This record gives sequence, structure tokens and C-alpha cells, in this order.
Amino acid sequence: MKPLVSIITPVYNCEDTIGETIESVLNQTLSDFEMLIVDDISNDKTIDIIKKYQKQDKRIKLFILKEKGGAASARNKALKEASGQYIAFLDGDDLWVSDKLEKQIKFMQENNIYFSYADYAYIDEKGKKMGIYRKCPKKMSYFRMLLGDSVGCLTVIYDSKRVGKIEIPNIKKRNDYALWCQILKKIKIGYKYNDILAYYRKSTNSLSSGKKVYLLKYHYQMHRKINKFNPVVSIFFTITNGINFLVNKLFKDKNKKK
Repeated sequence: MKPLVSIITPVYNCEDTIGETIESVLNQTLSDFEMLIVDDISNDKTIDIIKKYQKQDKRIKLFILKEKGGAASARNKALKEASGQYIAFLDGDDLWVSDKLEKQIKFMQENNIYFSYADYAYIDEKGKKMGIYRKCPKKMSYFRMLLGDSVGCLTVIYDSKRVGKIEIPNIKKRNDYALWCQILKKIKIGYKYNDILAYYRKSTNSLSSGKKVYLLKYHYQMHRKINKFNPVVSIFFTITNGINFLVNKLFKDKNKKK
């Protein structure tokens, strides 16, 4: 039988964190899932650790890219192999709370929602809670996403039966953001489950790490190549993204422990 949820997990040199990430999935109160882990040619013990969990639980499936391709290629490989109605995302260094899937899937089913997300808390490299969390907007539109308001990849779930399997743009950075734009352009509105459902690891080895000023270059390229905007419009949305980043840091990262 096909699983209800397919979990997309790209990994690269995650030997220090992948075990904890897998455990957070195996501890879910909703058990009807498959975890599709795609390795981007790690050179540490990441694959060995994943294989140990594979032997214990058939819901874990490991794929290894034939050549290094980055997060977008890894996610697209997992998406191609996914058979669940709901597509969820969790990188190899982040964590879920134990009832994340149960709460969020129920929220989507009861309210006929095709794209959902949630607030998330921060942990440091050692997994210690930092006492702050990201508060996301209650609703997310395509235009609001373009302006720079963001949602955490580790909290997103979308209904592939209603939305379809949308290929993740193969760009070095901001590929998840580009995917959200494409989905929201199609379905108009996404909704938040109003609770903290995941933990984002602040790590220098994170797939999304990098100086924010440096990332603005990729944000501009994403608007030009993926959204097909002209230079002026691309610059405008790149600037609003930078402004939103500062606003998030000043007002939306709340001090709260969970």
C-alpha cells in the first residue's frame, strides 16, 4: 500500500546529526509514512548510519546520487521516488516534534488545505534549544512570498494529489523558496498550523547556511531564471527580501522555549 506521507530528506556529510533526525521521524505518532533519504555523495559515515536504520525499519529508503548535484538534485530524486499523497520536507540536521505529522495532516484534511507550514524553534549545533523561535504569518500568498516573507522548509507539507509533483528548480541556493513560489502561484494561499512543530539547527554545515548578503545574489538569480522577471522587478523583490530578513530578526524571532 502507498504511504500517506513521503518525507524528503537530502543529506551531505551529516554523520553528527542524521541519526537524531531519523529518530525524530521514527518517533512520530503518525506512522503511515516513508522517509526518502538522498545522499549527495557524502565522504563521512552518513551512509553507514542510514543503512543501520534501514535494517531496523523498511520505511526508510536510501538513494545515492551518481554525481554531486546539491540539495535541489537530491530533493528531486526523492520527489521522483515518492509515492505518498502528502510531501513533507526535513533536512538531515533538523528535527520534528513527535506529533508533527499527525497534527499537520489532520489540520490539512479537516480544512481542505493543500499547502501548510508551522512555526519552528532554533537549536544549536549540539541540539541544545536556543530559546527562540520563528513566528510565521498565518496565511501565505504568492505575492507575499515574493516580497520575502518565508516559511521553514522543515515544516512544509503539500498535497501532491491536488498540487501535483512540482520539480524543484535546480539552482544552488533558494531552491526551496523557488518551489514555494511555484506552488503558491498555482493554489493562491497556504496556511499555518499555529504551533511550533520543528527544530531548525543553526549550523555552519547546514544545507541552507551562508551569509544573508551573499544569498541575495542567488535570490536575484532565482527571480530572473525561475520566475522570469525582468531585472528591475527582480531587484525590487531582492531588496524586499533583504528588508524582510531584518524585520524577521528584529520582530519575528521570538524568545520562547519549548
